[in-house]
Amino acid sequence: MRTARQNLGAAGEQQACDFLVGRGMQILARNWRGGHTEIDIIALDAKGVHFVEVKTRVAPVMASPEENVRAGKQRTLVKAAQAFLHSPDRKAISDSEVFFDVVSVVFDGDKVELEFFPQAFIPMYF
Repeated sequence: MRTARQNLGAAGEQQACDFLVGRGMQILARNWRGGHTEIDIIALDAKGVHFVEVKTRVAPVMASPEENVRAGKQRTLVKAAQAFLHSPDRKAISDSEVFFDVVSVVFDGDKVELEFFPQAFIPMYF
């Protein structure tokens, strides 16, 4: 049985999927797990493969949901993406460009506010 928080997250992810499909993306996976890491949505378009983190909140919010994708979360997403890119699931994407996107979903009664942040961050390696 899912908690209210899990139901909220699932509703936000569905909104994000619908939005991405509306932009011409193909959803390759939802809640993909690689070891102890998870990617909310993996999508493909003509530009490449998109690893999408979905942040869902209920209004009023103290800070923008996308602000919660900080350095630690970014490292976790990159680690999960690397696991995906080395998995058998990768066959659908060949040698595509890789993007890390964020979708912010805020439910305010019957209203849904969705913001898309393509290329929200670019991993840096030193």
